[in-house]
Amino acid sequence: MNAFSIAGAAVAGLPAGTLLRGQVARLSVPGGEPDEEACRSCAAPLPGRPALRCEACESWIGPAAAIELVTAAVLALLAASIGPQPALAAFGYLAVAGVALAQVDTAAQRLPDRLTLPAYPAVVLLLALAAAAGHAWPAFGRALLAGLVLAAAYLVLGLASRGQLGGGDIKLAGLLGLALGWLSWGAVLAGAALGFVLAAAAGLVLLATRRASRRTMVSFGPYMLTGALIVAVSGLR
Repeated sequence: MNAFSIAGAAVAGLPAGTLLRGQVARLSVPGGEPDEEACRSCAAPLPGRPALRCEACESWIGPAAAIELVTAAVLALLAASIGPQPALAAFGYLAVAGVALAQVDTAAQRLPDRLTLPAYPAVVLLLALAAAAGHAWPAFGRALLAGLVLAAAYLVLGLASRGQLGGGDIKLAGLLGLALGWLSWGAVLAGAALGFVLAAAAGLVLLATRRASRRTMVSFGPYMLTGALIVAVSGLR
């Protein structure tokens, strides 16, 4: 894919991130609590339309420019690695949702169903369209099976870990299985394994720097997403 197409994907990530900024701000609360409806700086109501800043005090809604820049970077990486293939739309959709999920999980240690569940039909539909366009029905079937297998594997791990892996992680695993399964079974295994490796490495760093203890709960979603992204853009199969 040429530089103009990659730049176009990056530019598309900026408004996509802005569209999700308010949703991320509203959902960045502990599980079970009502959505955040007010600016954390001045307590004015959050705007009902996509916006970067509070209309009352003009402070950023959430981290300054973070979601836009990260979304742009991820879409550019996917465009450069996957190229102009029909499946790029499915990977791009999941990437945008993944950036929002990672930011919510980092802020509030939750992966809300409001972001995860709608991604299932969207990704399946986009992969089905890609399969029809490229006559890639075996890859589509593998994607569906991989989504089920990875979600089931995480469910078993969640039950065995007594809550260390939550329901949000299990649902996210199914989504990542869909995308990685489209690539190959090797990509599914590599993406899943890399998520645990990254989480373990980060945990060791936090322990060594005394920023966490053995009982500290660590958000696992960002590591799952990062591991899947690395596999998708690196060509590991």
